[in-house]
Amino acid sequence: MKPRPGAIAGIRCALRGFALLREPGLRHFVLVPLLLNAGFFAALIYFGANQFNQFLDGLLPDWLGLLAWLLWPVFTLAALVAGFYASSLVANLIAAPFNSWLAAAVEKRLTGADPTGGFRWRDAGPEALRALGSELRKTVYVLLRALPLLALFFVPGLQIVAPVLWLAFGAWLLAVEYADYPMANHGLDFPTQRRRLASRRSAVFGFGGTVLLAMSIPLLNFAIIPAAVAGATVFWVEVLSAQDGQPAATLKSPAADTDESAPPPP
Repeated sequence: MKPRPGAIAGIRCALRGFALLREPGLRHFVLVPLLLNAGFFAALIYFGANQFNQFLDGLLPDWLGLLAWLLWPVFTLAALVAGFYASSLVANLIAAPFNSWLAAAVEKRLTGADPTGGFRWRDAGPEALRALGSELRKTVYVLLRALPLLALFFVPGLQIVAPVLWLAFGAWLLAVEYADYPMANHGLDFPTQRRRLASRRSAVFGFGGTVLLAMSIPLLNFAIIPAAVAGATVFWVEVLSAQDGQPAATLKSPAADTDESAPPPP
């Protein structure tokens, strides 16, 4: 019996998402999410930089003294997580149908099978409504868990650990956000998606942590939405699709060979 996929498997899936964007037949799915994410994230940085600095100045307690500056990188990265998720939420609401089609195209490239039956313009309206409903459910899920974590930033003594907890939560959220697209293409509802992800926590945090790190890199963060969708589709094919009695998907090309951490083929 092979061991469950670990964090390395999730990292590999996330990195392969970036590589897949360069392949012919997938590039045209990238443009709309790329432009949307770049626009919203740039606007957020432009309008929020000064307010964020003032917020941090008032947030850090005086008793930290000279050690306060050591927390700035952690607080900044935590704020980037929150800011990116806020901006990408709007971008994902608009680009959700494109993300679903991208996930289907990547899965077809990997396995030879399109779970959606192919792109059809007449499906754009229903797909947009379905994607909008999915994004709203994820938003409620995020808010119910993010608000208590954000409150820790204002609790003396817990302000030091709050950014670490927020980063871990951010990695989980990114995996939940992007794994939704390939799993929804197979008709899995949100509770089932969360159950599958929870059973592969190490791999999920490896995937989400890699996406989280990539989105903190200037310029690279603008391509993170399509890359994360592509990587999440690889994650679905190699790691998640063997659960609940469903056989793992079989990879089509040598470039997408499974590794030792992937579930065994049927």
